[in-house]
Amino acid sequence: MKKRGIILILLAITLCFAAQSFAQFTPEELAERAKWEELLIKGKVVKKQDLGQGVTKPKRLFLKKDDFEGSGVWKQPTSTDAGLFDKWECEVAAYRLDKLLELGMVPPTVERRWRGRKGSFQWFCNLPMSEQKRRKEDIPYPEDKKEQIEKMIYLSRAFDSLIANTDRSLQNIRFTPDWRLILIDHSRAFRSSSSYREQLMYGKYGKRKPLDFPMLPRKFVEKIRGLTHSSIRAAVGEYLTSDEIEAVLDRKALLLKEIEEMIQERGEENVLY
Repeated sequence: MKKRGIILILLAITLCFAAQSFAQFTPEELAERAKWEELLIKGKVVKKQDLGQGVTKPKRLFLKKDDFEGSGVWKQPTSTDAGLFDKWECEVAAYRLDKLLELGMVPPTVERRWRGRKGSFQWFCNLPMSEQKRRKEDIPYPEDKKEQIEKMIYLSRAFDSLIANTDRSLQNIRFTPDWRLILIDHSRAFRSSSSYREQLMYGKYGKRKPLDFPMLPRKFVEKIRGLTHSSIRAAVGEYLTSDEIEAVLDRKALLLKEIEEMIQERGEENVLY
């Protein structure tokens, strides 16, 4: 009986690990997201710094709350800044959808009013290694990490396809020192025009083909299948309009159709893991 109990515990641990196996923030970091969110919302701003990157003119705000310190990236793009679709609300929505899908790749992001203006406020991940830097300096992926990194890039493409993120540059794909992949900058996501309802960003028929997602985590696909208007609304609150949510569901159908087509062509065991 004792042996059976140990086996059940080990099985539970294994299943838990498998469920989170594609999350790029560690289990310890994911457990502290609420703490980070609270600091971002309630922390006192003690210093600011211009980041000098991007048309949204982001600011790095340094925070302190009791004995907890940290910093975040605050920005306030609205609708057509620089002649482009750009909304700070999409940053918050992307993080909340990341949580709903149990993706674990987008840093904690909240709404924060600063100097009388509302904007998005994202936990600052000090990750100087971007995909852009890696390619420019010709830094290879570590051989023992290569397969996992490639899978995470496929996963990020599927996520960007779902949310119609038009601005996934090499600069906003970041790596931790141990080569976990973190995604930042989603203010140009959640497009709702017909062009972004009828065609995905990536994939066999995508706007950016031949960039595709030939392998995806089974649990992620199950989460996509379970998305409804009400579940998305409950997750993102008022940060997306009803039309933007319906556009997500239109892309959900396209994404699942392409995944099913891949399964028919190559076999489920070669598509889902």
